Amino acid sequence: MKRSRKVKILATLGPASSDRNTIAELFRAGADLFRINMSHASHDVMRALVAAIRDVEKEFGRPIGILADLQGPKFRIATFAAGPIALRRGQEFIIDSDLTPGDNNRVGLPHPEILSAIEAGHRLLLDDGKVRLRVVEVDPGRIRTVVEAGTSLSDRKGVSVPDTLLTFSALTGKDRSDLEAALNAGVDWIGLSFIQRPEDLAEVRKVARGHAGVLAKIEKPQAVERLPEIIEHSDALMVARGDLGVEMPLERVPGIQKQITRAARRAGKPVVIATQMLESMISAPVPTRAEVSDVATAVFEGADAVMLSAESASGAFPVESVATMDRIAVEVERDPNYRNIIHAQRTEPEATGADAIAAAARQIAETINLAAICCYTASGATGIRAARERPQTPIIAVSPVIATARRLSLVWGLHCIISEDAADLEHMVEQACQLAYREGFASPGQRIIVIAGAPIGTPGSTNMLRVAFVGSDGLTGG
Repeated sequence: MKRSRKVKILATLGPASSDRNTIAELFRAGADLFRINMSHASHDVMRALVAAIRDVEKEFGRPIGILADLQGPKFRIATFAAGPIALRRGQEFIIDSDLTPGDNNRVGLPHPEILSAIEAGHRLLLDDGKVRLRVVEVDPGRIRTVVEAGTSLSDRKGVSVPDTLLTFSALTGKDRSDLEAALNAGVDWIGLSFIQRPEDLAEVRKVARGHAGVLAKIEKPQAVERLPEIIEHSDALMVARGDLGVEMPLERVPGIQKQITRAARRAGKPVVIATQMLESMISAPVPTRAEVSDVATAVFEGADAVMLSAESASGAFPVESVATMDRIAVEVERDPNYRNIIHAQRTEPEATGADAIAAAARQIAETINLAAICCYTASGATGIRAARERPQTPIIAVSPVIATARRLSLVWGLHCIISEDAADLEHMVEQACQLAYREGFASPGQRIIVIAGAPIGTPGSTNMLRVAFVGSDGLTGG
């Protein structure tokens, strides 16, 4: 299936979309890869979803990527003796290590890492930010706070500490178990939640050993502050706007989204925009105008992928949500301003032969109006470099490694094909012409450009660029 857009669609699977037929409908409607949220999926459910996706992949003959999104550390208060409590602004409220049921004046917190790290002046955000406390004084095992906002609080609500750097592993025991199960099931991407620093990625990389890409979810202020280092140590990024909007002022989130998107593009790392993109479609067959503009903004910005969460996982209109996002993206990419914006954000290639080849391929393809750029990529690096240029010309990424093709399904503009390695350079060019013809990118008499590495099959050796004619039978005309 040939998509008529460059940005990719990442759809979350859940109760509304867990059967094989619905997954096939989602793919047909425009989903390029699927997310499994390990906060809600057991290992058995995850394995069943992976099997269903692979079956759909076989039916359509297209590589489909799978992201297993780890839950990450979750902090919650304890319980109250008499049910929900009423709060008033300015009142004192105690958070302590005593886990006996709380009252209107105090509640327990079963997380000593917070109690030991938080300082006077820091904020505690409870229940997704609906309650805001300011720390006045810290004693061993006890935090005295003042209520700044919020009127009620109930059992086991979530806790965020946006001003506090917590010294704990980003991988919980559940995450480690989920990570092993996901890798054994053959997922392509691992999403790591609530990271604060680049070191948080090290353990996942060590366990994954290159079998899956590591996607860093940016949802904490500490991660934004160390963004360059996190980008360097990750394979992809996600702007997780839900938790980011809890831990930071909402009005800052759009600017941070642009900051992360542009930084990732400069570094040649795929970036996903996520959370509440078509939220109203959980219960309505059409989105709001504001949601359409939100999706369009991410596409105009040149994000690699836009993501649906509850809309496709548990909403009443999962297939319609994907189809709507597809239509929005197609229309944006047709807009005359789209090319101007993408071009204005393009950065200079890095001082490497591979980046110079990718930049030259884009320039040549656009200058002489070639039908396609065909890049051979074993590791995926050549495909990502070609996509970093954001060419107007379609990009065909050919790989002999099925895991690479699946992983590249996240990357902007790449039409991924699994094919055996060519015997030599002439065979490679001939094969590229055949694929461009077969997949509907080039007609006889048109030209394509081929980029690859020699010796063939050597990862990281992109050093060849060649323009070729597509002959009347789809073969090269020289």
